[in-house]
Amino acid sequence: DRKRAEKRIHYLANFDPLTGLPNRMQLEERAKFALSLVKRNQGNLAVMFIDIDHFKDINDTLGHSIGDLLLIELSKRLQRVLREEDIIARLGGDEFIVLLPGTDASGAEQVSQKLLDAVTQPFMIEQHELTVTASIGISLYPEDGDTLEVLSKNADIAMYRAKEDGRDNYRFFIEEMQSRSKRNLQLGNALHHALERNELEVFYQPQV
Repeated sequence: DRKRAEKRIHYLANFDPLTGLPNRMQLEERAKFALSLVKRNQGNLAVMFIDIDHFKDINDTLGHSIGDLLLIELSKRLQRVLREEDIIARLGGDEFIVLLPGTDASGAEQVSQKLLDAVTQPFMIEQHELTVTASIGISLYPEDGDTLEVLSKNADIAMYRAKEDGRDNYRFFIEEMQSRSKRNLQLGNALHHALERNELEVFYQPQV
């Protein structure tokens, strides 16, 4: 019983209990190894941040149990597209992260399109036929960072650009996105104090 309990605790500490995919902790361990290999061999690595579009609508409309079943089937589809050496993890909710060792921009583009095609195929979940889309952000080693933290942050920024550009697509990270993201954060923080500092003015402009 103790051995079984220890095995269960180890599993829960390293894997997502819903999909069976590695969790954030296990991802970090595998990413360290993958990055050390590509650094040693002066190779390439792509990081993808995948978010399911409007997933909250499914949970709110059909319930979390249907949403969970969809995530299980979705994770299986994503795994079927990827190679054995690729790493996929669920970060929580409807967010997944993928590491593609030995993959450059061209390869990442091909994989992204395959993933989008796999996601958009209809799902039969109990009596419901569900069609969903995804948005994917991509960052590349070494151009966009040399640690998982930086690469995943930049892929996350690129994913939000994919959503802004209409969803159901992918975008590569570029430096301009970082500047824009930083500026938005500064503006958001400044707006919290704008009233008390009397920093807002109202102008009336006629439209003719």
